[in-house]
Amino acid sequence: MACMIMRLGSKSETFHRDGQTWLCSTGLPSDVIVEVGEMSFHLHKFPLLSRSRLIENIIKDYSGEDEKKCVMQFHDIPGGAKAFLLVAKFCYGIRLELTALNIVSLRCAAEFLQMSEDHGEGNLITQTENFLNEIFGKWTDTITALETCEEVLPYAEELHIISRCINSLAMKACADLSFFSWPISGSGNAQSAEGTHVLWNGLCAAAKPRAVSEDWWYEDVSFLRLSLYKRLILAIESSGIEPERIAGSLVHYAKRHLPLLGRQLSFQGGNHAGPGSPVSILSHADQRNLLEEIVALIPNQKGATPTNFLLRLLRTSMILHAMPSCREKLEKQIGAQLDQAALADLLIPNVGYSLETLYDIDCFQRILDHFIRVDHEALDCSSNYMVGEGQLMGGSHPLTPMTMVANLVDGYLAEVAPDVNLKLSKFQSLAAAIPDYARPLDDGIYRAIDIYLKAHPWLTDSEKEQICCLMNCQKLSLEARTHATQNERLPLRVIVQVLFFEQLRLRTSIAGCFFVSDNLENSQNPSENLGISRNNGSAHVGITEDRFVEVDEIMKRVSELEKECLSMKEELEKMVKTKGGWNIFLKKFGFRSKSNQSFDPKTAKSSDSKKSKPCDSKTSVAASFTNGRENHNNGESGLQVLKEN
Repeated sequence: MACMIMRLGSKSETFHRDGQTWLCSTGLPSDVIVEVGEMSFHLHKFPLLSRSRLIENIIKDYSGEDEKKCVMQFHDIPGGAKAFLLVAKFCYGIRLELTALNIVSLRCAAEFLQMSEDHGEGNLITQTENFLNEIFGKWTDTITALETCEEVLPYAEELHIISRCINSLAMKACADLSFFSWPISGSGNAQSAEGTHVLWNGLCAAAKPRAVSEDWWYEDVSFLRLSLYKRLILAIESSGIEPERIAGSLVHYAKRHLPLLGRQLSFQGGNHAGPGSPVSILSHADQRNLLEEIVALIPNQKGATPTNFLLRLLRTSMILHAMPSCREKLEKQIGAQLDQAALADLLIPNVGYSLETLYDIDCFQRILDHFIRVDHEALDCSSNYMVGEGQLMGGSHPLTPMTMVANLVDGYLAEVAPDVNLKLSKFQSLAAAIPDYARPLDDGIYRAIDIYLKAHPWLTDSEKEQICCLMNCQKLSLEARTHATQNERLPLRVIVQVLFFEQLRLRTSIAGCFFVSDNLENSQNPSENLGISRNNGSAHVGITEDRFVEVDEIMKRVSELEKECLSMKEELEKMVKTKGGWNIFLKKFGFRSKSNQSFDPKTAKSSDSKKSKPCDSKTSVAASFTNGRENHNNGESGLQVLKEN
């Protein structure tokens, strides 16, 4: 939209330029020469001294040989030769236009030359101040005026022009646009023909302004220099604006001025800069300083800043070698909202000097440790609150964030496990940081362990058993259990443990099915069951005999499974120390080797279903797995009840 314009003076143009000299063609010879930088202005005394007290004092004190030619040097005048040319035109009454581009430098030049009302009515200081007040009512013009303050920074600061611009912008950025209609970027001319309509009394009223989003100001302020942008953000923040809007502006500004963030940076909402938008080119040191300043401005509220943006800032800070305090703040902020992160963003390349591993494992460990501390503090606070209110502690715990982080950790371990330089201690430290209750299923950690064992075949049996202790064999899915029973990379003890728990699970499942069917029949035929209980008729005898036949078949099946397990244990004890004994054991019980195939929960179910075949009694343990999660005691008690019936 068009900028505001204020016109001063009425005389026609009399100034013309000849090389590095400005001449005033009034018909009178010039008696004053003003030098500003490389430019010279040949002017007259009276128009100047009648408006400027400084020039008047200089002319009075001038003691040159040629009294008709007074030479003054204003090399340090704010705005330079351009500003002084406007001052000279104002002194001569020549027409000139004040705009948002020249008002700041002209106001500072007027102050420098002492052009106040005491030295002439309607002087330049008053005129420029009046126009500045009008500028502050317009968003776009205020932005333009604030940008020009960089050219006359000390004078603009002393005259409080910068602070007034920032306060005006902060007020507009925080204002509710439903009550105000400032001209903003992209809104078009507010007084256009299409935007007005005539009322019954003949007055023109502006049409209802178009709805704009709360991030309408991001684009405009992103062009400001860092020093001015920082002051503006602090002023907006002190006005009580939502921290999410502050974070959105920081994302926009960082993307424009930090090329290392990459084009893949995404954030929700906002008119972000497109591929064709100009991006400032800063030196390595300037980018590091910019990043540190942006990190210092990030709101501390959890979730206010997108996690993917924080992770990209952290990656960039490592590349730019930012201060440790900067990286520490980012790690803590990411850790506080780690459950909102994506696995791809967590894979931060190692840019250290040692380059021990491909990814920065230590950085992720610190982020994870901070999340666990924050989660524990939240649980303690909620527990204390519940106790103070006298509520029961048997309620559900907020497991969702920890469960999401557990999935992230398992996925992260699976990604870094192929790295041959990844030490066992670091792998264990990451996996063990997640509490057992946070993993409903241990398929993810099993997959990571399997990949690590495949990439580190030199591990000893003791180390393999040590890493396998990180997973709970009772919490594996059917596909994972089937894969584990045929996995040569796992220690024998682990495979036996999987088979043992499957036997218990099968016992409990059989007992559970029996009691469910029995209770279902009783609930569906209450009258018939009552009649049978009152008399000892033939129907009762027939049903009882059929039931005992079914129980007898089930008990035979359970007995066979017990013999299978006992036989397998005896075979293992004999073949553990025998060379090639493991392969003989697998062939003996009909298991196929999967030594070169890692477990993948996404594909295990479909692949196993295609390859499954009817199994005999020797492979029935692996083929009869169910999804039950009962413990050993439940399995034994179910079997005992089954025998009593």
